Amino acid sequence: MRSNLRPAIVSLVLLTILTGVVYPVLVTGIARVAFPHRATGSIIVLDGRTIGSELIAQPFTDPKYFWPRPSAASYNGAGGVGSNLGPTNPALAEAVAARAAALQAADPDNRRPVPVDLVTGSGSGLDPHISVAAAEYQLGRVARARGVAADTIAGLLAQHTEPRTFSLLGEPRVNVLKLNLALDRDRGLYDAGGFAAASR
Repeated sequence: MRSNLRPAIVSLVLLTILTGVVYPVLVTGIARVAFPHRATGSIIVLDGRTIGSELIAQPFTDPKYFWPRPSAASYNGAGGVGSNLGPTNPALAEAVAARAAALQAADPDNRRPVPVDLVTGSGSGLDPHISVAAAEYQLGRVARARGVAADTIAGLLAQHTEPRTFSLLGEPRVNVLKLNLALDRDRGLYDAGGFAAASR
């Protein structure tokens, strides 16, 4: 038995060092060199202030900004979670109706159908993207709130529409945080403190 115990302990120690220390350090080092922005969480820093991450949605509610998908996790990255409500659950229907009513109240002249991703949460509750249709639905409200032509906002939206991954996977999408930052910077309105407050 002792003859088997020593090799087992040695193997455990070596594998622990290899897979628990050497491998993570090596992979992290390679990632930081090859993909420095992504390896550190895709953090957006402007004027020395951390604005957020490209990977996590923020709760914009000001009419002059595009709004993200609803979040069952209150946009908290530490507790990302879906609503876990099934399609026949009355609570889901009530939540969808309330979200649709809030969108229509913010833009009463908008008669377009409300895109489904604006009234339903994603699986994580932290999805930073909305569909192009969801962004276009909000375009008129944002333009009016900012006092600019809708074509101007549409041009900025087109610039920030991301294509399918590898031109094959998924659908074209819009990163809400990056688009809202571009809106303020394009109009000379950007202020780190004000922007952070507006996203709450």
